[in-house]
Amino acid sequence: MSDQEAAPDSWESVADATNGINKLNVSTKFVPNVNAAVFVPSFLQDPTPEDSLPDMTPTSRSSTPSQGTSNESSPLHTSNANRVMSPLKAKPTKNNDGPADSWEEAADAAATPSPTHSAGTPSASTPTVPHTPDEEEDSECEDKKSKKTIPPAFEPHKEPVNVIFIGHVDAGKSTIGGQIMYLTGMVDKRTLEKYEKEAKELNRESWYLSWALDTNSEERDKGKTVEIGRAYFETEKKHFTILDAPGHKSFVPNMIGGASQADLAVLVISARKGEFETGFERGGQTQEHAVLAKTAGVKHLIVLINKMDDPTVQWSQQRYAECRDKLVPYLKKIGFPSKDVKFMPCSGLTGFNLRERVDATLCPWYTGPAFIPYINDLPTLNRNVNGHFMMPIAEKFNDRGTMVMGKIESGSCRKNDSMILMPNKASVSVDILWRNEEEVNSVHCGENVKIKLRGVEEGDIMPGFVLCDPIAPCKIGKVFDGQVVILEHRSIICAGYSAVCHIHSVAEEVTVQRLLCNIDKKTGEKVKFPRFVKQDQNAIMRFETSGVICMESFNNHPQLGRFTLRDEGKTIAIGKVLKVIE
Repeated sequence: MSDQEAAPDSWESVADATNGINKLNVSTKFVPNVNAAVFVPSFLQDPTPEDSLPDMTPTSRSSTPSQGTSNESSPLHTSNANRVMSPLKAKPTKNNDGPADSWEEAADAAATPSPTHSAGTPSASTPTVPHTPDEEEDSECEDKKSKKTIPPAFEPHKEPVNVIFIGHVDAGKSTIGGQIMYLTGMVDKRTLEKYEKEAKELNRESWYLSWALDTNSEERDKGKTVEIGRAYFETEKKHFTILDAPGHKSFVPNMIGGASQADLAVLVISARKGEFETGFERGGQTQEHAVLAKTAGVKHLIVLINKMDDPTVQWSQQRYAECRDKLVPYLKKIGFPSKDVKFMPCSGLTGFNLRERVDATLCPWYTGPAFIPYINDLPTLNRNVNGHFMMPIAEKFNDRGTMVMGKIESGSCRKNDSMILMPNKASVSVDILWRNEEEVNSVHCGENVKIKLRGVEEGDIMPGFVLCDPIAPCKIGKVFDGQVVILEHRSIICAGYSAVCHIHSVAEEVTVQRLLCNIDKKTGEKVKFPRFVKQDQNAIMRFETSGVICMESFNNHPQLGRFTLRDEGKTIAIGKVLKVIE
């Protein structure tokens, strides 16, 4: 609105206009209408429910509502009155054409995936402005507040999904992971060319893609993954964290630690002649990895039959069907029904059928989706988003402070939150949070994160400790009752038997105190206090660990209530915690 059109802002402006009349030449034909209706501000007019105002500028307080009002006041006056009042005390009007400057709108605009996050009264033409807090006193203060970036309580972002690649050694897990990172833009072409040149100098031309995940010299020299490799990539709907598990039987404990953080498992099978048989039929790691993934709580399994471009295979449908038909009965036996398993052919080295479907001229018999689009369209996972914070610690190290890494199993946390570290009950504070090497203000359930802690030394933390909300810390103990299924054991198991128990990130020696009962698989009948149990039997036992560990009953918190028993380098039993005794 121009200065000529605007009505006076205060009574002083009216007085100035009146004094100016004396300077006019009234002898001319133009005579101002000094008897015209006096300007009446909108706050003295009959208020409507939409435009009623509790307060105005300080100069307007001398007027009283008892003064007469004019029904002939121009809409221009009402518009100007709304302009000079404090926006903090005015209710949003329907015809709001100005840009939203409240901090809620700014936060929503920064990271809102859909307009459903906006608050306030709906408007057909413009986005509505949420009500701002009424503690401020004037519009100047509001303008300053709007420039501040105040993080929302929950930062909306893509759904986090943790994907673990499992399978026999040399099946191509790291190569597929590296190829996915390249196809999704997480590794540039120049870096891969550097890896390819270095691998060629070592006569390892086909290993260069795996170097994107196998970062240390030992893994690159031997071509074997030792520790869980971590990387991430994004699709239109989801944010995926890659967990690259070692395939060698010597590093199965590392694989178990990675599987405990996984939501989705990818079982990589080599279709090359002889390699599939070695991994699956002759005591390879394919079967054990599948069992461990199921025990860790993975609900959905994708079987990638890799190396289909190998000269011994050449995208043969017969070879693909042979591998699939041998795997299906075993996967069903260990608890993966057909609806939760998806088979796909692929080539990790060339990238065929990973991001885009394989060419029909190369593989005419496969009509299903490619790998990345398929996992992008999987249904949303159920998570304990509103529960108390709980994060088992998978790794710890010192980097200018105490750093821990792990997957958040429940709840969320923000910077400077007070936490408790179990089982040593140390009170700590969250100093800095990272998600995928990016510093953030808050982290949420399902995410794989890195946290810098205050109040504890790195030497006082062990993998398997749990970072908890002090209001509801996880249970700790040495004695617990567990229901186990004996998978493979040559001799009988009785009281006094010892094995290594893997529960979430903990690896602890346990001893069987007593056998409580034996459960018949067919009838469900319980035989109390058996003398021993053997392979393929289901039993409830009382265990005692060598030290105090964090655990929960399976019914209360499944991820902290699953465990695996291993002995002599083999997985002998899987089970769940029924009750923590002491």
